[in-house]
Amino acid sequence: MTYSVEIRSPGTQPTDCLIVGVYAKNLPPSTRALDDATDGYLSRLRKQGDLPTEPGDTLLLPERSGIAATRVLLVGCGKQTALTEERYDQIVTAAIRHLAKTQAKECECHLPDLSIKGRDTAWMVRAAAMAVLAQRYSYQDPRASEKRKPPADVLFCVQNRAELALAKTGLAEGIAIGEGMDLTRDLGNMPANLCTPTYLAEQAQTLAHDHPLKLTVLDQEQMEELKMGALLAVSRGSRQPPKLITLEYQGGNRESRPVVLVGKGITFDSGGISLKPGAAMDEMKYDMCGAASVFGTLLAVCKLKLPINLVGIIPACENLPDGDANKPGDVLQSMSGLTIEVLNTDAEGRLILADALTYAARYNPATVIDIATLTGACLVALGRIATGLLSTHNGLAKELLNAGQRIHDRAWQLPLWAGYEEGLKSNFADLANIGGREAGTITAASFLARFAEKYRWAHLDIAGTAWNSGKNKGATGRPVPLLTQFLIDQSRHSVGPS
Repeated sequence: MTYSVEIRSPGTQPTDCLIVGVYAKNLPPSTRALDDATDGYLSRLRKQGDLPTEPGDTLLLPERSGIAATRVLLVGCGKQTALTEERYDQIVTAAIRHLAKTQAKECECHLPDLSIKGRDTAWMVRAAAMAVLAQRYSYQDPRASEKRKPPADVLFCVQNRAELALAKTGLAEGIAIGEGMDLTRDLGNMPANLCTPTYLAEQAQTLAHDHPLKLTVLDQEQMEELKMGALLAVSRGSRQPPKLITLEYQGGNRESRPVVLVGKGITFDSGGISLKPGAAMDEMKYDMCGAASVFGTLLAVCKLKLPINLVGIIPACENLPDGDANKPGDVLQSMSGLTIEVLNTDAEGRLILADALTYAARYNPATVIDIATLTGACLVALGRIATGLLSTHNGLAKELLNAGQRIHDRAWQLPLWAGYEEGLKSNFADLANIGGREAGTITAASFLARFAEKYRWAHLDIAGTAWNSGKNKGATGRPVPLLTQFLIDQSRHSVGPS
């Protein structure tokens, strides 16, 4: 399976399948050229009402004189003025789904010549490549002996040399981000009996072997020496040993301070002694999607060879009930020295992140971003469309919001005002691990902020965006696009000493 870009007029060279778009009232440039090559055949189909015009509708035409292609796939695009990023993804996805039903081993795709206001050729090719990879993804048990048949190769076509350089950039970014999302999906979708903290450490070892990454894995004894009492308390109910995984990428100047990504790695969350309801508890294998997104982002950065320094920190453990598990009312000593009263053992993600955020300070970071499936309240507030974003640094929040808009992996900022800390007061410790029923996403971020006071920090709550439920159940690969776009932006103006 290969992806490539080329300057090519449609229908001029042999291909198994030629893919072009059709607007409701007119034709994109590539489709007009195809119409001219066939003496107005497509125009005649339009007059007859036979062209697909609704977004995602498709029509497969057999081999035809004047077109050097075995088949032509027409894809409806709706009104040109109404074409949006979501609709473009829908169009490319529909084309790839239909392509998969044919015997085509390679295709020539002209959909990047569609027009979305404010989006250039690089964006169109990147988004198309990401959509293709996303549509082709399906989880495969790593124990399976048979591998799937590779799908058709895709050639993305542009019309002139000025567009070619942009298209190459877009394709490289699209493939890197798409493959990073696939890794994130694979780890998220893997059952918890396979994807344990030890397995995550093994995957980090594989990643470090294949790419320029320095790996460090701390075991329980080493974390005890560092007095990571919050993280270790969560793991006490499990027979799976905890791991603190660190991957370092140095693509920038040696003196440049790194961006640090901290990903929550609860490989299964039963809630502990504060046991969750049984319904949909299987989905708690996705509670390590923050960690999975750090893996995916590191892979994308390595493939793009970004000139930036980056550190990924993954605190990994299970949260299970046991005679040795931490209990409501326990008081823990964190690595920072702050004490924490555990009011609910199901608010465990913030406990492991507390020690990981403290640990992050040793890298003298320019920026720290934690990523976590942290609160059901975020799903209630924002649904599955936007990732929750909270930060004590408005400049950083704006950078992340802008990155999300550019890549179309959007976040929404919630307030993080001083008054929200009131809910975390404890009579027996420096702070409690939960507040009341109200503003759950914000009080959780307020808790994390206490452990991130030494650097520029932001928190991404991906409880609503990391996976889908129901018939489409599965990891989404988000927010790898947002994080990678943020790092691309940072690399362009370089992260240096400050």
